[in-house]
Amino acid sequence: MFRFEHPEHLYALLAIPVLILFFAASRLHRKRAMNRFGDSRLMEQIAPDMSKYKHTVKFILLVIGMAFLVVAWSNPQWGGKKQTVTRKGIDLFIALDISQSMLAQDVSPSRLERAKRFGQNLVEAIKGENIGVILFACNAYLQVPLTVDYSFAHLFLQTANPGMAPSQGTSIAEAISLAQESFPEENQNNRALVIISDGEEHDAAAAAVAREARNNGLTIFTVGIGQTEGSFIPTTVAGRPDYMRDNTGNPIRSRLNEETLKEVASAGNGLYFNLSARDEDIVNALRDRIDQIEKQEFEQQSFTDYSSYFQVFIGLGLLLLIMEFMISYRKSKYLEGKDFFR
Repeated sequence: MFRFEHPEHLYALLAIPVLILFFAASRLHRKRAMNRFGDSRLMEQIAPDMSKYKHTVKFILLVIGMAFLVVAWSNPQWGGKKQTVTRKGIDLFIALDISQSMLAQDVSPSRLERAKRFGQNLVEAIKGENIGVILFACNAYLQVPLTVDYSFAHLFLQTANPGMAPSQGTSIAEAISLAQESFPEENQNNRALVIISDGEEHDAAAAAVAREARNNGLTIFTVGIGQTEGSFIPTTVAGRPDYMRDNTGNPIRSRLNEETLKEVASAGNGLYFNLSARDEDIVNALRDRIDQIEKQEFEQQSFTDYSSYFQVFIGLGLLLLIMEFMISYRKSKYLEGKDFFR
């Protein structure tokens, strides 16, 4: 199996299009300057040994050589041995509220950003479990099925926003129902759900659904975000900052509804946490409680004994850079009269 040990270094390849644009602009500027200086036929007589194409050839060698060095920096690897590993864990979904009320800024920088950061910290803390991500507002959406690809879960938590929900509102009951449907049928006891929300439930059915889920072996934890005194919900109207308003034109104040979240946690045989505490304290408490849930055994096949091949790309990159350095801008007597670009 092929992989890059440091894939984040591949972002350096984004510099190549910039270099290409810079080269094209400089060539255009040089051509215009030469035309202002004199007729092209006269310039050929003044500098008969100057090559038309070696500027381009040298630049191509430079760009390809740099690309090889960036790839080497990322350390391409190939896994030659596949191994079956047995581990113990549970199936756990993180359900994140992305309703517009989560944009309220009674928690800095906003409820949603704070909740996303907590969700990412939680993923780091519970590595070893099968983790999935559900986003919900008026409806719930499965974004990441149960997986051990934790970077995938990180990505969706990091990019979550209200625009990903076609209809707004808050339905914790929908998130619980979707989680139940998304667990494997053979797993009835080793599963949990962590709901991160401000608790502004609109259909008041969450506790009843949580109680039913508990009877089906699901443990539900809730994490509240926001202040009980609440805050207005920022928005943009005609390009200007404003607040969301009701039908009478008054700004809507969104408040943390701890009662709903506590009821859901109690009905789901779990615990309620308030994000006013430190992330580390809540994560540790959740970790301890999750560890008490009965584990199941998973068999996972993974590649081991990865071999690195960065040396090949370093060699190719340096070779091309040396070739670029050795090639002069003068015409070659061996290629005189030949035009390979025609």
